Amino acid sequence: MNKTDELDMITRLRSEVIRSRELTGENLFLAWGYPTAIVLFLEFMALLLWNEDWCSWLWVVIPLIGVPLMMYFINEDYGRTHHRTLDQNVILMMWCFIGGASCIGGAAMGFAGVFPQCYCSYQCLLCGMGCFMTGIILHFRPKIVCGVTASLLSVLPLFFQDERWPWQMLIGSIITIIALIIPGHLFRRYVKNSIAQ
Repeated sequence: MNKTDELDMITRLRSEVIRSRELTGENLFLAWGYPTAIVLFLEFMALLLWNEDWCSWLWVVIPLIGVPLMMYFINEDYGRTHHRTLDQNVILMMWCFIGGASCIGGAAMGFAGVFPQCYCSYQCLLCGMGCFMTGIILHFRPKIVCGVTASLLSVLPLFFQDERWPWQMLIGSIITIIALIIPGHLFRRYVKNSIAQ
C-alpha cells in the first residue's frame, strides 16, 4: 500500500467516525443564544429610542429564527446517526419543556398583568437552569458554572421596573450570552477537540 492509499484510507476512516459519532447537539445552544441575545439587545435599543408598544413585540422574532435553526441541527444530527441515547433524549425533552414553560408562563403573566415586571427574570432563570442541568447530564463543568451564574443573575431584572424597564432587555441579553452563547462555544470547541483526537 503506497502513501496515497494510506492517506485516502485515513481520510475515509476519519469521515466515517465523524458521521457515526454520538449526537452532541453542540450547535443548539448557539442556535437559540445568538437570536435571543441580539433580539433582546435590539428591543432594548428600540425601547430607548422610540418607547412605543410595538418595540416590546420584537421578541416574536426569536422563535421565528430559533425554531427552524433548532429543527435543522436536530435533523442533521439525527440524519447522521439515526439514534439517540437516553441522555440526549432527556436533554431534548428538558429543553422542549423549558420552551413550553417559557411560552405558557409568559401568557399567564400577560393575563395576570405582571409580564413587564417578571418575564425577563423568569426566562433568564429557565435558561440558567437548563444550562446547569445540561452540564450535569453531560458532565461538562463550564455549562454547570455558566448555568449557576445565569440563574443567580436572573434576579437582576426585577430591580429594573417602570421607566427603567427597557434595561431588563439589556440584562436579559447579557444573561443569555452567559447561559447559552459562552457555554455553546466552549462545548463546540470541546466536541471538535474530541473528534480530532
